[in-house]
Amino acid sequence: MTTIPSNGITLEYTDTGGTGRPVVLIHGWPLSGASWSEQVPALTDAGYRVVTYDRRGFGDSDKPGEGYDYDTFAADLKGLLDGLDLSDVTLVGFSMGGGEIARYLGTYGDERVHSAVFAAAVPPYLLKTDDNPDGGMPEEAVQEMQQGARDDRENFLDGFTTDFFSVDGTLKVTEEQRQEALALETKAEDKALVDCIGAFGRTDFRADLAKVKVPTLVIHGSGDATVPFEVSGKRTAEAVDGAELVVVDDAPHGFNVSHAAEFNKAVLDFLAR
Repeated sequence: MTTIPSNGITLEYTDTGGTGRPVVLIHGWPLSGASWSEQVPALTDAGYRVVTYDRRGFGDSDKPGEGYDYDTFAADLKGLLDGLDLSDVTLVGFSMGGGEIARYLGTYGDERVHSAVFAAAVPPYLLKTDDNPDGGMPEEAVQEMQQGARDDRENFLDGFTTDFFSVDGTLKVTEEQRQEALALETKAEDKALVDCIGAFGRTDFRADLAKVKVPTLVIHGSGDATVPFEVSGKRTAEAVDGAELVVVDDAPHGFNVSHAAEFNKAVLDFLAR
């Protein structure tokens, strides 16, 4: 890994290099860029230049005391794309990483962007409100999740990570893979961990999605209990004009690991078009 200055902080990133079209992979909460280990080789072998990075507060990137909101995350992403001078990029956002894509395109436009992939992603709007009755998280659930992360971080993340990889109580990865994810989570800063729950739980991306004009793939697991398909993937596909939708059967939230072959095929097929 190497570092790049972005939006007043330093981000850790990896770049496979080469002359292929760039694919930037944006990780989910509470992981790091290393969570894309099942995707980087497949994309690289197919000829793409693959860039991953650690979100502020996570992995080996800077861990400032502020800035855990989507306007800042989108500005961080802009700093990375500008700093590496990437163009014709496909942005792939997993879970809360899909929020970066929506807010980036909604704020900065698509001059550098070729296409977008929302993978088990949180848009359009998770919070259940009067004007968003189909949201999946009432305010009390957001607060409860934040309190769990504050009060008993280790046990909270242990349970969360099990659910992350499970469908109807059945773990869809090996225990070794679950432990690998838990190891990545240990680097998350406490404030980042808690504040990001508020960010992905309460941020309304509906106006951002209305501005997405690039070719878009929405891919989601049918058994996702963390960010349910009906709450997010289905609605995002409906909100983005012309979006392609792929639903992976019996797949949990962390389906880029549990169903890596199906995940990679869907993304590679989309990239090839």
